[in-house]
Amino acid sequence: MEENTSKEIILTQEGFDKLEEELELLKTTRRKEVAERLKVAISFGDLSENAEYDEAKKEQAALEERIIKLENMVRKAVIIDESSVDLDVITIGSIVRIYDEDFDEEVEYSIVGSAEADPYNGKISNESPVGKSLLGSKIGDVVEVNVPDGIIKLKVLDIKR
Repeated sequence: MEENTSKEIILTQEGFDKLEEELELLKTTRRKEVAERLKVAISFGDLSENAEYDEAKKEQAALEERIIKLENMVRKAVIIDESSVDLDVITIGSIVRIYDEDFDEEVEYSIVGSAEADPYNGKISNESPVGKSLLGSKIGDVVEVNVPDGIIKLKVLDIKR
């Protein structure tokens, strides 16, 4: 599964700040911790049969891979100006309150870029079935969304930022 390397990463300012914070933590604190683990493992002697060394090397590789991924995301980030989010139509950066007819409940979602999506905390991707279907909708619109369980109907109740 090859990632599209030229694709923009759409983020809110909050999402961008979290990426930078994680990147800084990994490049400073975590790199030092992993280097120390390697140093300790090397001190155990024979590296050919040293499980601690193998684990530390795997951890170091995973850490460096995550750092490269985060650096690429930060470099390709397009930050949404949330203060200019249109309140008439749902766009990335909108916070929407919808009525789910199937579950007879109101839910609130923030529409964010895929890198920032966190459905359990109400942040859905603009590329998800629900997010994609809601984009461009207005208050009062009923949107049909094709999900694995069938088609659900969502009524847009409010749009804010």
